[in-house]
Amino acid sequence: MTEIINSQPDMEVVATAPDPLVARDLIKKINPDVLTLDIEMPRMDGLEFLEKLMRLRPMPVLMVSTLTERGSEITMRALELGAVDFVTKPRLGIREALLDYTDLIADKIRAAASAKIQRLLVKTVAPGSSTDGVKNVSAIAQTPLLGSALMITEKLIIIGASTGGTEAIRHVLESLPPDSPGILIAQHMPPGFTKSFAQRLDSLCRIKVKEAVHGERILPGHAYIAPGGYHLSLTRSGANYVTHVDQEEPVNRHRPSVDVLFDSAAKYAGKNAIGVILTGMGRDGAAGLLKMRQAGAYTLAQDEASCVVFGMPREAIMLNAANEVKPLAEISSSIVMHLMSFGAGRNRV
Repeated sequence: MTEIINSQPDMEVVATAPDPLVARDLIKKINPDVLTLDIEMPRMDGLEFLEKLMRLRPMPVLMVSTLTERGSEITMRALELGAVDFVTKPRLGIREALLDYTDLIADKIRAAASAKIQRLLVKTVAPGSSTDGVKNVSAIAQTPLLGSALMITEKLIIIGASTGGTEAIRHVLESLPPDSPGILIAQHMPPGFTKSFAQRLDSLCRIKVKEAVHGERILPGHAYIAPGGYHLSLTRSGANYVTHVDQEEPVNRHRPSVDVLFDSAAKYAGKNAIGVILTGMGRDGAAGLLKMRQAGAYTLAQDEASCVVFGMPREAIMLNAANEVKPLAEISSSIVMHLMSFGAGRNRV
């Protein structure tokens, strides 16, 4: 890690620590811009240290995780506690494999350095904010205007995200009513982590959340997350929407790619889709969201103030791909209001 970081022209390792207690003293002394934090350490585990750190001295943290089931579950918890992102440790040939990941690690550190950590701290300290979102959307859904609008099966919600996206997606899905249209999600995540992510969301949300498999019918009240290392796209089988999962070449250096999912939604769902691009570094999904809007879809981009990293939404906004730019707290209600107007037979421009 030291060799990778020091090989970059815009970053350097200012200290290393064998355990969290040493790290605590070094952070006070050196005040680094970013901390890379291993989950498994002596004297205090990474999660306990992260929780203390984000409460007492919030700063950008990039987790270093093992590629195991337990590692993926702990990593999901670390992201909830405020870690910006994570990288995985290879099981064999650690030094050589990490050198292969040089560009990825450097990009993630750059994204962490620019992340809005105060936003993460607020969500960690005040988790009731997501509950308020659920109450607000539920109040809308109980008005006579709604009728059965959300159960219109030709409608779909398509979501793409990257850095900071796990918590942003959680906020959006937690706030959606159980009769929502089918939802497809592309979140940049490596293999081995999306199953834990889906299980965590499923335990928190009123809709059913699962890792997508190839060829399954997309049902209302269900969300399907692209498996790590696979593209997820939309297709049709007769009158039904169906998932397509494959391992074609990465797009924009990503697999899953948000552009792949958005492009397929533009092709097969058109005006019946709602496209949402959330926090993330890079530009993956911006061109795809524009295709969705050009095909008649209603499109939303998360605003800068509520993004952890304002990369993907910014690129989409610059392309004029978004009908509306909204804070994270208003995205679910905007989706529901659009569905209500669709169900009531009113056009929304």
